[in-house]
Amino acid sequence: MASSHCFENPPALNPAGGVGEVEDDFGGQKAYVAGSAGSKAAVVLISDAFGFEAPNLRKIADKVASSGYFVVVPDFLHGDPYDPSNPNNPGMWMQSHNPQTAFEEAKPVIAAIKEKGVSNIGAAGYCWGAKVVVELAKVQEIQAAVLLHPSLLTVDDIKEVKCPISILGAEIDRSSPPELLKQFEQVLSDSSRIDHTVKIFPGVAHGWAVRYSEDDAAAVASAEEALQDMSRWFNKYLN
Repeated sequence: MASSHCFENPPALNPAGGVGEVEDDFGGQKAYVAGSAGSKAAVVLISDAFGFEAPNLRKIADKVASSGYFVVVPDFLHGDPYDPSNPNNPGMWMQSHNPQTAFEEAKPVIAAIKEKGVSNIGAAGYCWGAKVVVELAKVQEIQAAVLLHPSLLTVDDIKEVKCPISILGAEIDRSSPPELLKQFEQVLSDSSRIDHTVKIFPGVAHGWAVRYSEDDAAAVASAEEALQDMSRWFNKYLN
């Protein structure tokens, strides 16, 4: 389920952030793109409720690209990220931003990546975006998946995953509390055909991997650890 944790610590969005570039039509979606299209592997990063202009998300995209990946961060929120100042409550925002719709929109994005000659594609999703990644993993649109402080997921969702999956969760999380993540781990362990890892980061709260403050050294260190874990997972299955 989504919780108030999903909408806390909003970033100051920056449409010009990052060293990559924004394309108005990448597989039918506006997207931030970083890295070389000549790379042998690609990573799709799917945002939380605050969208693809979040500065930390673009920094992550740039860092992943610097490791040799072609990185695409689609705007599946269509210029309408959650706005804390808007009187519409989170429930109303969620009703108009269905991850299932984003899943359908992601398919042409992945097709556009493949048209560039890239066959190994992974996807990582933060909070809301994790649900989109799981839907892609169910139908083998991707070769590796990473979920960071996921929301909106059930045990039944995880049972249907068909590619290697890494789940990075927070100790303090009302959307996916550690007890639920342990259920995910048990389901994945029961299915020996799927390589997996589930890691719960101590002392951090939902959103820590992408909504951290640069002024908080401990938060930065935990977010960097999550990025390193994600990168290792993609290096293992996409290269």
